[in-house]
Amino acid sequence: MSNAFKLLAAVGLALAAAGAGAQNYPTKPVRIIVPFPPVGAADLLTRTLGQKLTEAWGQTIIVDNRPGAGGNLGVEIAAKSAPDGYTAVMSAVTTNAIGMATYTKLGYSLERDLVPVVLAGNVPHILVAHPTLPAKNVKEVIAIGKARPGELAFASQGQGTLSHLEQEMLKQMGGFTALHVPYKGSAPGLSDLIPGNVQLFFDSIPSSLPHVKSGRLRALGTTGLKRAAAVPDVPTVAESGVPGFEVLNWQGIVVQRKTPPAIVARLHRDVVATMKASGMQESVAAQGLDAATGTPDQFGALIKSEIKRYTELVKTAGIRVD
Repeated sequence: MSNAFKLLAAVGLALAAAGAGAQNYPTKPVRIIVPFPPVGAADLLTRTLGQKLTEAWGQTIIVDNRPGAGGNLGVEIAAKSAPDGYTAVMSAVTTNAIGMATYTKLGYSLERDLVPVVLAGNVPHILVAHPTLPAKNVKEVIAIGKARPGELAFASQGQGTLSHLEQEMLKQMGGFTALHVPYKGSAPGLSDLIPGNVQLFFDSIPSSLPHVKSGRLRALGTTGLKRAAAVPDVPTVAESGVPGFEVLNWQGIVVQRKTPPAIVARLHRDVVATMKASGMQESVAAQGLDAATGTPDQFGALIKSEIKRYTELVKTAGIRVD
């Protein structure tokens, strides 16, 4: 038997084994890392998806919250995991795009260490204000910011996070200045916003909505180009005096790059089927999310375009994290 024939035979056996492995996958619990604290958009989406996948697969989905370093800690853990499909990460625009723009040193490389599986959800944020702020809409916030430069205080979920860049984008497009007050996630930011220690916060809809409904906060605008299903009466920032303003906290699954393509394809197929299943879209919409699907290549193209977009914004705003 020639060496060439032996090589072809070996490749064929390897491909056959990979295909068989994908057919049987998963045979044990699957861990999905959420690189953010509980209750946020990524956590809620992962838990909802995980419950449905558990039912479909007959295997437990372990949701593993690993916040830190703007979400990059959890992604790094996934990047260094075994490439077998049993560890995935629900990454987001913060980790897949903004982190690439704001961190000069990361313990992983998206291109070298990770491969996109599927975009799972698009999540608009909501701009909320303390009720004592004399602004009933975004246009009035901009007017106050121009009249009182540097006096308005915006909370954020942390330096270099999406909520930080949203306020920088609003300031640039609105032509005003304001104070940035970073916190470690939504909960501590809200804890200072509710008593009025800061005035404004671009936050996730699920975490802020209960406080809007109770009257402790005022909703001024959502960040997508279309109104959010969870708060249809709240206008978008774009229709409130800032045309073209659009920011989505998209969420998507990525895995270690050396994961066999057949398992990546199986993951993609099953997550897409789950997101399209009866009742799933309504379930995530109630949490302020829009279910999304697409091919791995489409998700990869989105990541590249968002890296370019936020790199430009970070450079203009002079933001550095490390």
